[in-house]
Amino acid sequence: MAIWKWSKPKVESRYPAPLTMHQLWMVSLSAPVSRDKDASRTTLYPFTRIDDRKAEKWLAEQWEITAPGQLLGRLNGLASTGYRAMAQRRLGVAPLAWDIALYVDISRRGFACGMLSEADTWARLKNVVPTVAGTYSSWQEYADHYLLGRQVWRDSLSGTGDQDFPAPQAVSDAHLRALLDPADRTSPWTLAPWEAISRPDHARPARRR
Repeated sequence: MAIWKWSKPKVESRYPAPLTMHQLWMVSLSAPVSRDKDASRTTLYPFTRIDDRKAEKWLAEQWEITAPGQLLGRLNGLASTGYRAMAQRRLGVAPLAWDIALYVDISRRGFACGMLSEADTWARLKNVVPTVAGTYSSWQEYADHYLLGRQVWRDSLSGTGDQDFPAPQAVSDAHLRALLDPADRTSPWTLAPWEAISRPDHARPARRR
């Protein structure tokens, strides 16, 4: 076990204030892709420990994003058409959830490495709320469309050098089941029910240390 890893400060040391219910709901849109053990699902910052360099490296390696302009271009593409355009052509269904999960995940990592300010990140997340809330009526529907979009994306990699890149579908399925489990009090989807975004926002209790 690398000692240096645990020397990194916890995310709460930099961002101690808990998210409001609406903020947690928006962050939770990226929960399907936040499978890593060090992923934070209840803060705008994407990791449980501060690691700005990790966010920068991930954007460069996974999305070829190395500058703010490239980040904004990628976010605009996901918000306007994304992978759902390909799914629409193939299946006649446009799974918005897949693109939005990626959109929020990339936004959070862009914030972590300084390509987006905190205010700009929240503004971008708020921009997609009306479309998402108007498309789905539950986290279950959102999860179903996320998995559909992921499958179309996986199929598009068949026969390419990246076909072995995605995690097995069973891993993604198990992660979604855990998020949807009402008995799991740590799931952000339990903490921020789908209908919360249509109700007045309110502060949440401080996180336990």
